[in-house]
Amino acid sequence: MKMAAAIFDLDGTLLDSMPIWQNLGANYLLQKKLQPAPGLQAVLKTLSLQQAAQHFQAAYGLRETEETIVGEIATLIADSYRYEVQLKAGAAEYLQSLQEKNVKMGIATATERDLAESALERLDIRQYFGTLLTTSEVGAGKDDPRIYQRALEQLGTPLAQTIVFEDALYAIETATAAGFRVVGVHDEAAAADKERIKALTEQYIYSFSDWKG
Repeated sequence: MKMAAAIFDLDGTLLDSMPIWQNLGANYLLQKKLQPAPGLQAVLKTLSLQQAAQHFQAAYGLRETEETIVGEIATLIADSYRYEVQLKAGAAEYLQSLQEKNVKMGIATATERDLAESALERLDIRQYFGTLLTTSEVGAGKDDPRIYQRALEQLGTPLAQTIVFEDALYAIETATAAGFRVVGVHDEAAAADKERIKALTEQYIYSFSDWKG
């Protein structure tokens, strides 16, 4: 079936940015010349930035205020998007090919707009996307289909001809339940969910050069 539009997730789908998030706590502590404890990533996985700051104060003796720690971590994240994060394999070429086929494109991301925009501009792919929506702007996370539905409305294409590209299982479950066609994009951060993702999606790709459609 013809693809009229594509809705892309950002982190782990178009951007190879998940290692930044996975290593964020350790990198912050190393910046402070502190040695991260084994298992730090597992400890921080379910914590908010505020809770992570409290953990750093309690476990590592940081004397900075919670507000200061959160601000320093936010700066570390922002710098990663502005200067470091790279595209996933084959992404730039694939976006160019879709543009040549007059396929409309949009982004639906949990990343804040300023970070997303800065990465997209630096990587020279912002021009491909007619719409960019964030979960904070929509007021719902990706356990809710609203961000995909809003993107569909803005793109103005039929649901049956609009494909969502996602790497995270919970987001894929949401999009498929809402009736979207979904392509699973491999990311090491979601490797444990690979078989479930394959079962839900119409195709599972390791690189955008693998896409057949």
